[in-house]
Amino acid sequence: MTSPVSTDTCDCCVAVIGGGPAGLMAAEILSASGVCVDVYDAMPSTGRKFLMAGKGGMNITHAEPFDAFLSRYGARKSDIEPMLRAFPPQALREWIHGLGIATFVGSSNRVFPADMKAAPLLRAWLHRLRERGVHFHAHHRWLGWDEQGALLFENEQSYATSPHPNPDGTTSHSTTSAPTRCANATGAGGAKGDCSRNRLLRSNVSQSLPASGQVAGYLPPAGEGAIAKSIKVDAVILALGGGSWPQLGSDGAWVSLLAQRGISIAPLRPANCGFDVQWSVHLRERFAGEPLKSIAASFGGVRRKGECMITAHGIEGGLIYAFSAALRDEIERSGEAILHLDLLPDLALQRVQEEATHPRGSRSLSSHLQSRLGLKGVKANLLHEALSAEQMRDAALLARTIKALPLRLVAPRPLAEAISTAGGVTFAALDENLMLRQMPGVFCAGEMLDWEAPTGGYLLSACFASGLAAGKGVLHWLQQPRQAQGL
Repeated sequence: MTSPVSTDTCDCCVAVIGGGPAGLMAAEILSASGVCVDVYDAMPSTGRKFLMAGKGGMNITHAEPFDAFLSRYGARKSDIEPMLRAFPPQALREWIHGLGIATFVGSSNRVFPADMKAAPLLRAWLHRLRERGVHFHAHHRWLGWDEQGALLFENEQSYATSPHPNPDGTTSHSTTSAPTRCANATGAGGAKGDCSRNRLLRSNVSQSLPASGQVAGYLPPAGEGAIAKSIKVDAVILALGGGSWPQLGSDGAWVSLLAQRGISIAPLRPANCGFDVQWSVHLRERFAGEPLKSIAASFGGVRRKGECMITAHGIEGGLIYAFSAALRDEIERSGEAILHLDLLPDLALQRVQEEATHPRGSRSLSSHLQSRLGLKGVKANLLHEALSAEQMRDAALLARTIKALPLRLVAPRPLAEAISTAGGVTFAALDENLMLRQMPGVFCAGEMLDWEAPTGGYLLSACFASGLAAGKGVLHWLQQPRQAQGL
């Protein structure tokens, strides 16, 4: 099969591939400095995962003391710290205020937009970027580089002029073949000038793509309406996300494209994820979907209060996500991880023992536990998952299990189900400006870097900060005296 190929020539332009928070922040920094920016995204519109993250309340960042904030990044703290110091949580809040969006600090020190929604923030942001001349290209799936070093994209022609509804209720349009001009562009030397961007202007419908295998990671376009586009730019920022929520665009397909060029990549793994538990048929069928409220969990010497959810496969939720990195690593080492749940965290063990040993007369054990300790439903049934009928009659053992119920986790849920991703482009592969050491002019940002953090605003904070760092890195790169070079 042959496909039409078009060639876009940009004398002083930067491509940002990926329209999430990191990519958009990079576009923000570059466009504010007068650089021509084109944002490419495989989805029909930008920011889809960002909007999904705001469904339950858009937790932007966290207001805890900065040293505590930094500690949330674990083993990658030293790598992430320079970016977060350059764009700390308070600076992020002030930037959001500059978009006309008020924020507030919740009771848990989490920071939210005043209306708790992501869509108004995204709309205001995209409006500002478009006013600065940033161009957005939907339905452009990145395929790597061609033999001349130009960026290669697959674009679905059938979407070229049709409107597409966005998750936030707005409507977007893919770019057309009309040429555009940027009067405030900054060239490689840093001087402003007239920058001509001739999208699809010099298309050559008789030219075919190289045979499969000649372009790293290339897959032929899937539909009859698909065309391939090769684009020359001065620099490119890859902000392609990790591998979680692939239906929203972060499918990890970039891994093979970079690995084939010798870039060091830590394997992608689920982060902030649920875990498999070998429930009994009764508990799985009766209580899947039931919340576990007012509990505490302990693992590795750390104890946290919170709540989670029983699922058909196991257990998930905010309390579990807080331990997910340590639990996942333990399962990789040992084949399982034992998480202990305190079903009554506000009662001391002695009090629980006293109530458990209180004479119950003719009442059943389940009625006794409900009457004396308020244990019923899913909490009571979890005890039966851990103890035999005979063990349940041992009041001392029962009390200890109520306070430290062992939950055997056998596997993390698949990466596609995880909230975020661990692994990615290693920091050893990047210089201090987030440019790939082996590929000058190619920068990486966001979740595709090798770091992870818990939920609570830490993920978005680092994505914003890394996008800003990559944008500044490109500005530094463009100012360096060098011969013009394609990527």
